[in-house]
Amino acid sequence: MNKMEGRRNFGYGKQMDWAGKQALRERYGNGRYATVAGHTERWRQFVAWCRLERGIRDARRVDRSTVNAYGKCLADKVTEKSKSVSYAQNLLSSVNVVLESLRGDRRIRVAPAAIVGKRSHVRSDPPAGLDHQAVRQCANQLRQNGHERIASVVELARALGLRLREASMLDARAALRQASKHGAVNITAGTKGGRGHHIDRWVPVSKIGMGCLARAAKAQGSGRNLIPADLTWRQWNTRVHHVWAAVRDDYSLKKLHDLRAAYACERYQSITGVVAPVVAGRRMAGRDADRTARQTIAQELGHARSDVVAAYIGGAR
Repeated sequence: MNKMEGRRNFGYGKQMDWAGKQALRERYGNGRYATVAGHTERWRQFVAWCRLERGIRDARRVDRSTVNAYGKCLADKVTEKSKSVSYAQNLLSSVNVVLESLRGDRRIRVAPAAIVGKRSHVRSDPPAGLDHQAVRQCANQLRQNGHERIASVVELARALGLRLREASMLDARAALRQASKHGAVNITAGTKGGRGHHIDRWVPVSKIGMGCLARAAKAQGSGRNLIPADLTWRQWNTRVHHVWAAVRDDYSLKKLHDLRAAYACERYQSITGVVAPVVAGRRMAGRDADRTARQTIAQELGHARSDVVAAYIGGAR
């Protein structure tokens, strides 16, 4: 029997969102939890749109015209500036991945950039969070509100340039001992694509960073990391974003990812002796110094390519 003529949602379950998650688990297997979680969350948005806008509750009814219509909706939101080009592209890319996993083919795959536009990989605005004082004040407010672990996640994102998942899964007690001995920490847990399991990623720890690690170790207590034992990663991720969104504006802060970019800009200045291009409005360092700084920062941020750093510190021109 042809797959399209088979059971609801290609046999992966009665609910379209659940079916997508199961197909992803089958595709990626164990060990790719972050990848599956990311695609699943973005797939849910498509599922909700299909139900409300098209009355579709079965993935077998989704065709290329459905995905194109969803893409047009996202393109309109990009025009309205309620969504960024990069996020809209990510949403469509996840739809491609999940449908391919469900269907077993790529027949209705679309080109995200052709629908919502091309993203810019060069940062043009200085990131919020360059001022350590603002981040520390925000963290203090979070602690006063009873969110000690989230406060430490915020501080670690800024002090060490960590992603949310990396900061959350860091064993702060062990990292504090490592930093005291080596002046740096090796980021291995929660890394993108599991790179931390086979690639060393040493990040230097400043005096400010040591203080952040000490507070994080205290907040961690006897746990393995900063994620509470009674919460799943998904539950913790949701809580962090919810709590962060409630306080960040009071300190002129924006996305958590901006704290990572702020770290990159600070490191660029410490390596080259001049401010990052995105802050200065142009590249002020010599080409060799600029190239060296980008290579160093890429390694510290956990990226394989130095050209990705432009999304954090600006272009090299």
